[in-house]
Amino acid sequence: MKAISTYLMASVFGLALLGTSSCKKALEETPYSFYSPENSYKNQSDAKVAINGVYNELYSWDMYLQPFWNITMLDDDHVSGADWYLGTTGAGNPQSYWGVDGPWVGCYAMIARANTVLANVPNITEIDIDIKNRILGEAYFLRGWAYFQLVQLYGGVPLKLLASDPETNTPRATVKETYEAVIADFKKAETNLLPAGHAKAGEVGRVTQGVAKAFLAKTYLTMASGASTGNISVRGGTDNGYYTYAKNVVVGLEGLDAKAYYTLARDKAKEVTTATNNPYALTASWKDLWSIAGRNNKEHMWQLQSLAGSAFMNNLGVYFSARSTFGVGAVWTTNNHYNDYDVQDKRVLDGITHNYQTLQGVYIFYPSWQAAQYKVVGGITYNNTGTTTAERAYTIKYAGVSDPTVANSDAFYPLLRYSELYLMIAEAENEINGATTDAYDALNTVRLRSFPTYIPPLPAAQTPIPVPEAYAPTGMTPEQFRSYVLAERAREFNLEGIRRFDLIRWGIYLQVMNKISTGQNNISKVRQQKNLLLPIPLNELNSNKAIKGNNFGW
Repeated sequence: MKAISTYLMASVFGLALLGTSSCKKALEETPYSFYSPENSYKNQSDAKVAINGVYNELYSWDMYLQPFWNITMLDDDHVSGADWYLGTTGAGNPQSYWGVDGPWVGCYAMIARANTVLANVPNITEIDIDIKNRILGEAYFLRGWAYFQLVQLYGGVPLKLLASDPETNTPRATVKETYEAVIADFKKAETNLLPAGHAKAGEVGRVTQGVAKAFLAKTYLTMASGASTGNISVRGGTDNGYYTYAKNVVVGLEGLDAKAYYTLARDKAKEVTTATNNPYALTASWKDLWSIAGRNNKEHMWQLQSLAGSAFMNNLGVYFSARSTFGVGAVWTTNNHYNDYDVQDKRVLDGITHNYQTLQGVYIFYPSWQAAQYKVVGGITYNNTGTTTAERAYTIKYAGVSDPTVANSDAFYPLLRYSELYLMIAEAENEINGATTDAYDALNTVRLRSFPTYIPPLPAAQTPIPVPEAYAPTGMTPEQFRSYVLAERAREFNLEGIRRFDLIRWGIYLQVMNKISTGQNNISKVRQQKNLLLPIPLNELNSNKAIKGNNFGW
């Protein structure tokens, strides 16, 4: 990790100057640092600094220092928290949040910097050809990733694919045209990038060929599910019951051949999971996956890197962890979602903080209905106030930091985990051929990791096998399997910024949220049609005359 942090920090001071210019037009092609292209693209070192400039935007106050994860993580059916923090994006009021323009501004900053890299690195001669191609692949990937986020959050957006394009008034592309640009970039990235583990693949934290393949599969999957029709059942509402919804086709994806895109998604994901000398694997222990030692392991295909004591830190730990500089964290998993896990599932046994001490020294246990298991632990008696606000299921995912007593720490953020490839395969195979053996195998591969094993009684073989509860129910119909995979994704990727996108792409976001109405801790889950997309920043509307109006309702 130190290697990439050193490179990134070499350019962070120049890039910091850009952070003060967010009031400028977002699509303006701003140089990535205080160097101009004419004097900064001479050799391999210059190319590395330039591509680091693209990555660095991920660490900005437009992106993962808070706005991007705030907007994408706090707005779903499984999250609750303090009303002072979830009262804006968490309650369907993104325009009241100070960082509402962040994703637009941040993604277009990445695009502009990537365009500059793509325009100038090909002309460098003092560079290793493999490194050159890799850097171009990184630029294509990061530009495609930025457009992938934009199209999901805003719908069709202006496409800026050339650093030298003088046109400032660029109209919005259609949703399909934007996705086509995403696919083209991911394909070029796939061709240019090196596989993980290759001697020239770069420092940890960089994207590799497998990451490009995975995001290409995820793009196909997003389009396919958005274009699909049919029913899907979701556990929720005020009673945490099961409700069946007729999904809506995502606007802009009408008429798309969903099965064809699901086939592309499945096949591309399988290229990763079945590759010879596959560098990826699931982490056996859920606790280890989220520990400091587990950073950049074989399951974390792409993580946002952090470094204690540097500019590359964030406040994920203080908001999401049980113990916080606030006293306790401000964001937690709802009781309803907690109850959607099997009691033996390590994703709640090990993944939720059941015993903790607040900053004020109070010992708390969760949940109150499992007092026999958690009230007295290690000779310490933990208490529960008996109020609904004390029922807080805090995740461990961002608690593994070097110093949990500070507001900004070195929490890593998962941008892509290997387990998602299997769940993409399971979903896609079911939509193509039904709940086949291949679909079940992919689904159960993820589930088995999170359940205990036991040794069956004699005369059976004395080899540990998974407990029966580890396996998904057999004999599901395609609709039941579809619903189960969606629920499994929620269990696997809880508070990783995926749930909202899943509800949106399946066309059930409004139905699911409004079925809850008022959620835990009196957090409003009521949503309107306008909440399907974010508002385009007013600065962009004022400067780009080719955009004729904002998204619906804004």
